[in-house]
Amino acid sequence: MYACIDLGSNSFHLLIGEWVDGKILIIERCSEKVQLGEGVSATGVISPEAFQRGLNCLQGFEALMAQHGVRRYWALGTNTFRIADNAGDFIRAAASIGLEISIISGVQEAVLIYAGVLSGMADPEGTHLIIDIGGGSTELIVGSGHQRLITQTLPVGCVSWRDRFFTTQMQASPEELENCLVEASKTSRSVFQSVAPGINHYQWSAAHGSSGTAKMLASVCHEHGGPLGVISLEILSELRNGVLNSIFSGEPLPGLKEKRRDLLLAGYAIMEGLMQALSCDQIIFSPTALREGMLEFIVSRGDSAHLLDPSILPDVSYAGS
Repeated sequence: MYACIDLGSNSFHLLIGEWVDGKILIIERCSEKVQLGEGVSATGVISPEAFQRGLNCLQGFEALMAQHGVRRYWALGTNTFRIADNAGDFIRAAASIGLEISIISGVQEAVLIYAGVLSGMADPEGTHLIIDIGGGSTELIVGSGHQRLITQTLPVGCVSWRDRFFTTQMQASPEELENCLVEASKTSRSVFQSVAPGINHYQWSAAHGSSGTAKMLASVCHEHGGPLGVISLEILSELRNGVLNSIFSGEPLPGLKEKRRDLLLAGYAIMEGLMQALSCDQIIFSPTALREGMLEFIVSRGDSAHLLDPSILPDVSYAGS
């Protein structure tokens, strides 16, 4: 039995699976909105409140791993662990309760995301653009089949964008809220335009988006007439006033889960800016991402022909070590 723990800037995720008859069988999956990256972009440190939320979550994960008899696990920290001055303190605190955490670079994260998204595709052939908007960073990967052609990691995430542009959204007037959204979208577009020539050089045929922001916006687009599991730039543009009104008035927005409400404007701005910068009309939501790539690596690492090179990734830990 194997476990993969994805310690994101917004949410912590646990995936438990086993290898049965040459296939990965998912036994358990759960997520908790920890927001470890809350305020980190401004202060440079994980706040005491977020620190404790993270440890509480990991204690729950450890109990689940023990319940399922997990033999090997992999706990990986992403953007917040890369930038927070006290990330080492959190890692030591996690070790004291029995969990070893490795920090991965943006490129390593992208490698695993690409593997995870491909694992969920019915037909992985062709040239694809993979987009993963996380809490603190966005990874962009273009690949053809199992060959990655270009990888970019950028400091744009839904938690950091919320903290940068929308900290006063509950007190803002409609005009102020709209100005914040315009500025956040414009800044996002500028960041992604810096890498757009390299990304579009490879003439990808389809774009796939993974993780929470993509899931949220695909659901909202579907509830407003779009195809299931697809983010449409046209529908996003049509929804701009509805999104702003929902935040200002507190009224429900069809397709939006309330636990994602505080990240709606940030996620919308990032996705709109990204799609405009890359001239991307639609993005297909991928239900598989980093943790599925982690699990595939754990069970396939003995295969030298595998997509992932073991030499560039941290070691897997043994439960109870």
